[in-house]
Amino acid sequence: MKILNVYRSEPDETTKKLIEIVTRDREKDDFFLNVDNPDYDLLVEKIFAADQTISWW
Repeated sequence: MKILNVYRSEPDETTKKLIEIVTRDREKDDFFLNVDNPDYDLLVEKIFAADQTISWW
């Protein structure tokens, strides 16, 4: 199972621990929205390639 993690901001220690638990024994991919000019076309591709998407705010 492939999980896509989408971040609105830089993850804190609690979020990092939760991500570690959720993605254990699974393939994971990350996408950061907190950069200049995020590539939304790439985000859409990643969403469709993933089995599950989690948004972290």
